[in-house]
Amino acid sequence: MPQAIKQSAEERMEKAILSLRRDLASLRAGRASTSLLDRIQVEYYGSLTPINQLANISTPDSRTLLIQPWDKTSMSDIERAIMKSDIGITPANDGTIIRLSIPALTEDRRTELVKFTKKFGEEAKIAIRNIRRDANDDIKKMEKNGISEDESHGHQEDIQKTTDKFIAEVDKVLLSKEKEIMEV
Repeated sequence: MPQAIKQSAEERMEKAILSLRRDLASLRAGRASTSLLDRIQVEYYGSLTPINQLANISTPDSRTLLIQPWDKTSMSDIERAIMKSDIGITPANDGTIIRLSIPALTEDRRTELVKFTKKFGEEAKIAIRNIRRDANDDIKKMEKNGISEDESHGHQEDIQKTTDKFIAEVDKVLLSKEKEIMEV
């Protein structure tokens, strides 16, 4: 039973890392990437729909994103959603395609993005620590129902080692993204 708790905690921690990577991929680092638009939801016929389900998104060069809606009537909805989002890019509509020109990042914007990445990293660390707390609570409950204090302590140490490993992984992911952002 303690093995199942540890396995579950490790799987949840891996999901926290994947979520962090997905969130960081949606941050603009000076290059056009379709993942910039992953978090944008478009109100389309009364429901929120991911932009990639309404249009073909491509990157013809390193500074441009092209959005070609499948339904031309959704162009204004897509434009509105991009304007409301936090990506800080103004869309250009030519009637059939929405073009997003990614400007070069200024030094101030780069440092602001690094702070933003650290916020995502701290949220991931908090999630991992919460998973550790839940797993330790489950182990402590088992201590009352049959396992010894020594076994309980050993399992909690294993959970702490797993937590430390995933916290280090968060730091590694953040450092990588920081280097990418600060690269000129």
